Amino acid sequence: MRNFKDKICIVTGAASGIGAACAKALAAEGAYVVMTDVRADMLEITQQEIAAAGGKGESHIVDVSDRDAMFALADQVKQNHGGADLVLNNAGVAHGAPVAEMTMDNFNWVMDIDFWGVVHGTQAFLPHMLERGSGHIANVSSIFGLIGVPSQSAYNAAKYGVLGFTEALRHEMDGKDIGVTCIHPGGINTNIVRHARIAQGPDAEAQREEAIVKFQQLTRTQPDGAARIILKGIRKNKARILIGPDAVLVDIIRRLFPASYLRFLPFLKEVGREEEA
Repeated sequence: MRNFKDKICIVTGAASGIGAACAKALAAEGAYVVMTDVRADMLEITQQEIAAAGGKGESHIVDVSDRDAMFALADQVKQNHGGADLVLNNAGVAHGAPVAEMTMDNFNWVMDIDFWGVVHGTQAFLPHMLERGSGHIANVSSIFGLIGVPSQSAYNAAKYGVLGFTEALRHEMDGKDIGVTCIHPGGINTNIVRHARIAQGPDAEAQREEAIVKFQQLTRTQPDGAARIILKGIRKNKARILIGPDAVLVDIIRRLFPASYLRFLPFLKEVGREEEA
């Protein structure tokens, strides 16, 4: 996919952060963007900003963890537009808690959106791409899909799963003219911590605000910059996209010290403590 002009591009989690930035960047390059999220008010803002800039697209309130809803969206896109050229499975949530204290409700919430949402989005649109003999699937993992971090076991499990799922898919699509990319953002200044689940209690909101401040101090890349890197990587059909200097550092350290990488990445231990709920 050398360019995005007149392409039908699906972006999940497009209400804010990387999703919104990618939707706007794609529209600016002439793509028709089909955006999904569960936050209707924020998704509407993204669509309005695209329209104000002269871009084209539509929005749908869809929960990516709802398999039937994702397949219904894919059928609608095929009927109205002939199918998708690009699917960016970006929607994601976060929850921090030690393994011994994490509830299954919170674990399943993270897995349903961060992992199964990617699977649903891929399986819903991939058959139409195979019929046409073209397309690109881009799935968002994380640097936490490359290394394990204390209090992030659910998020780690989901993002490691996205990496394995996406790499297997890329091998399956070899020779079929369908590109597959796994994306690993580092610290991107998004709302993921603001919307993370936290434990209930009198100090819960104060803890959330403190975590947000710490997270913003550690983030090194803005969503607009991340979107530029993602689109460039998709054009080149890169197997893996690392976003931000921290992502590059993490990848190097974990290759050099596969069993003891966290000793050399103390800032990630701090993230884990601050996001604990």
